[in-house]
Amino acid sequence: MTTALHDARLRAVCAAVRDTGARTLLDLGCGGGDLILRLALLPDLSRLTGIDIEQASLRAAQARLSELPPEARAKVQLAQASMTAAHPNLRGYDCACLVETIEHLPLGDLNRLEHALFADMRPGHVIVTTPNAEFNPVLGVPAHRFRHPGHHFEWHRARFAGWAEGVAARHGYTVTRHDIGETHPALGGASQMAVFARLG
Repeated sequence: MTTALHDARLRAVCAAVRDTGARTLLDLGCGGGDLILRLALLPDLSRLTGIDIEQASLRAAQARLSELPPEARAKVQLAQASMTAAHPNLRGYDCACLVETIEHLPLGDLNRLEHALFADMRPGHVIVTTPNAEFNPVLGVPAHRFRHPGHHFEWHRARFAGWAEGVAARHGYTVTRHDIGETHPALGGASQMAVFARLG
């Protein structure tokens, strides 16, 4: 069942994708297909590729493609692959999305993700969402725990900003950040989003 926060996150990402004007899109860590099934319905998108390392997630996403109209279903392809490895056949996409995925990587893998995505694949835009750790008390998450047992880290807004700005500067992108979901006046949004745009 889709939570209110997850729905807000998907709506925010879909809106950001529309704003980029993308025609082709990568969903990295596509899971069971929540995002890609929504994006496939956007008429401006002509090709969507979802990758995930988990075969079970891909099977679930594949099964859900039957929910789509035939013309939308025909735009989608799924593949088992790691987002931390460069894939030459994934170069040249207009936009890549990583929705609540980076926190599932060990911190040591972030450099590999950065190289594969921003240095090798180099999409025109990259949209990243991740939990905002500052908001965790509002959700009743104890200070010594993460929101999900599969998370390796959860960042405060300043830490996420520092990472995003560093990536952008190293690889020739600009970046803007946005709150997602319920917002606290002092703690920010429940999730946070960075939208990278390649220069030149």
